[in-house]
Amino acid sequence: APDRRPAEVAVRGVPLAPGLFGNVRPADYCRDDKNSPRDYCGLDVKSRGDMDGRPVEAVVVGSGVAGLFFALRAADRGHAVTVVSKAALTDGSTRLAQGGIAAAVGPGDTPAAHLADTLAAGAALCDPEAAAVICREGPARLRDLVALGVPFDTREGALALGREAAHGVARVVHAGGDATGLHVADALAAAARAHPAVTLVEGETVVEIVVAAGRAAGVRTRDADGAERVHRADAVVLATGGMGHLYRHTTNPPTATADGPALAHRAGAALADLEFVQFHPTALAVGTSPLPLVTEAARGEGGVLRDARGRPFMRDVHPMGDLAPRDVVARAIFARAREDGAPVTLDLTHLPGAVRAERFPTVAEICRRHGIDIARDPIPVTPAAHFAMGGVLTDLAGRATLPGLYAIGECAATGAHGANRLASNSLLEGLVMGDRAAAALGGAGWPDGRVAPAAAPAAGTSGPWLRAEVQRVMWDAAGLERDGDGLARGARVLDALPSPADPESQNLLEVARLVVAAAARRTESRGAHFRRDHPHLDARQAVRTAWVGGVPYPVPLRTVPDLAQEAA
Repeated sequence: APDRRPAEVAVRGVPLAPGLFGNVRPADYCRDDKNSPRDYCGLDVKSRGDMDGRPVEAVVVGSGVAGLFFALRAADRGHAVTVVSKAALTDGSTRLAQGGIAAAVGPGDTPAAHLADTLAAGAALCDPEAAAVICREGPARLRDLVALGVPFDTREGALALGREAAHGVARVVHAGGDATGLHVADALAAAARAHPAVTLVEGETVVEIVVAAGRAAGVRTRDADGAERVHRADAVVLATGGMGHLYRHTTNPPTATADGPALAHRAGAALADLEFVQFHPTALAVGTSPLPLVTEAARGEGGVLRDARGRPFMRDVHPMGDLAPRDVVARAIFARAREDGAPVTLDLTHLPGAVRAERFPTVAEICRRHGIDIARDPIPVTPAAHFAMGGVLTDLAGRATLPGLYAIGECAATGAHGANRLASNSLLEGLVMGDRAAAALGGAGWPDGRVAPAAAPAAGTSGPWLRAEVQRVMWDAAGLERDGDGLARGARVLDALPSPADPESQNLLEVARLVVAAAARRTESRGAHFRRDHPHLDARQAVRTAWVGGVPYPVPLRTVPDLAQEAA
């Protein structure tokens, strides 16, 4: 790793902690509560030229944008890839993504400007090098999707660019208006089905990462009939998506049950950033989870949030008004609805009919099913768990701290999103990290990090009531607003719960306990993590936290790359 001195920097007025590279131990950061030194999970940054390796067999857990893009790139490099999906191939979060893909492809836009917006949204906790990687490589990955046939929207022969919350310019591309995820999922699935080196397995749930001789060596799965099977492999790639079903209200599909982090945790790998869960401000406030999403692009096109009396209120909350960062908007909606005793609404009625028809056909159809006409009716909205910034700690090639194990997409924690993901950076990260992990497959140079002894999944007997109890506790204790007393009560309830009988609920309970511990440890408010009892940001806590076997370790930040200078 480069030998660079820590530097104090600021991006758009947001101070960043001193950056450190490689495996140098920062004495100021690596101390526990008793002030004794501790190692952290030092993650190396390999150049892409160091990533060529021999052909191997890889098993991918999950079939969203990250998993399928990895599979295609790895197969093109001569590797044999098996993709294991617990549901149908396109049943995950990717298909539901109404937002687009952010990339600096417009006139006057640059990766440096995209990076500045990403770092600002991340509330001084992004790993700047990780954020720089997705901003720098994003345009090339977008071109890859075009080559796969994704029909991105155009205007006058050029990509149509939209602006979403916390972006300084319009840089978000869409396909089919608000159906980007659907088109991306279908294109990747079609390519994977046609590739001779990709084997697709649907309807098998991974219950354990097989660990042999200190490295990941395959996965054990279980089908709907209870039959178990082992898929041996040289590398295991977790691409399981999010953990939205930790919470009572979520936009995530039923498959988002924290599988990747739980599997990695039991295998002994490090997790990180678990306290940072993003709540989408505008889920449709009808029915039960998963709640339909009302894309953030609706506010980017001029949609207005109104209180129960029809008054716009976001300008009183944040200078960017309805385009404020997601965590700000979500908490404002939550607070206003609580004060009024009625839902906040999103008003699109003043937008031109052509804009509503072109940009929001999915939203219009979902609302129509619930008796809402977006041309004349305000849309009732509520915050809901949407995206996890935390997950399996990895380096910039997707490698976890357990040799042989990779994690990419939402289930991974590269640090690119910091404390709050910038809108439309999620599909982008899945593409970039899928490509980088495929390039690293079969190579040497694993991260130097802590690993805990592997643990087999516990046998459980409890029924479906337990999942509902986990979700209740998490919504009340570790939701949009938290405090020390509530987190302590939540921890006691979760610790007293028996082991669930089904693998998904077991994963949720294991990760819920870690999320609560992480939220209790961070005694400040930063990004998506808001503590009522510690409502202010504490610059001393601008340090990421890794968890290995339930023990916390600090992870320092690196310096901010100068992408403008690189481009020059």
